[in-house]
Amino acid sequence: MSARSNILNKLRSGLAGSIPRPDDFDERLVTEPWQYAPEDRITRLRNLMEAVHTEIHQVSSDNWPEKVAAILAERDLANLVHAPATAHGQQLAEYWQQSGSSVQLLAYDRPVEEWKEELFWEVDASITGTVGAIAATGSLVLWPDRHEPRLMSLLPPLHIALLKASEIEDNLYAMMQRQNWSAGLPTNLLLVSGPSKTADIEQVLAYGAHGPKELVVLILEDA
Repeated sequence: MSARSNILNKLRSGLAGSIPRPDDFDERLVTEPWQYAPEDRITRLRNLMEAVHTEIHQVSSDNWPEKVAAILAERDLANLVHAPATAHGQQLAEYWQQSGSSVQLLAYDRPVEEWKEELFWEVDASITGTVGAIAATGSLVLWPDRHEPRLMSLLPPLHIALLKASEIEDNLYAMMQRQNWSAGLPTNLLLVSGPSKTADIEQVLAYGAHGPKELVVLILEDA
């Protein structure tokens, strides 16, 4: 018998005859202090995120690629990496083809080992989706997967995030319940409230030390 089996058997035998404690979790403790009128969620989210240097724009769900192009043009950036297998990635690619933009649209469609140098040192910006946002804390929620790996939101100096207005929740518990997180979580889930920043060196606040120097959020309203 393995050491693991011995340990588990001892734990099971130790529970023999015991009575489980009742679950006294009170949902109100994690929801009632952080509830907002639906029309106030965007305002609260914007106030909290803009306070930590996040740039936010409210755009239509059918013309957001035009805003992305404008953001890149304002910064004179050369390229943008996207996830071609996602619906928003396909929408962006279609716009790029029709508009004839001079900004190179890069596809994250291969293992990182095949283009590590380019991804780490030559990519100017990235665009990803989100699974929603939390008004109480002013946080985006990113759910990385094989189509949009975590590196897309971590490496490029500029990260553009797409957020549906209808997916802004009051608090984290409400989001977990509405999206049924208990049915299965990813290996990595990100809560992002602003661009990367640190004050570890001489207590001077610096942006971009551990991730994107800029975060731009496009809140997509129904067309």
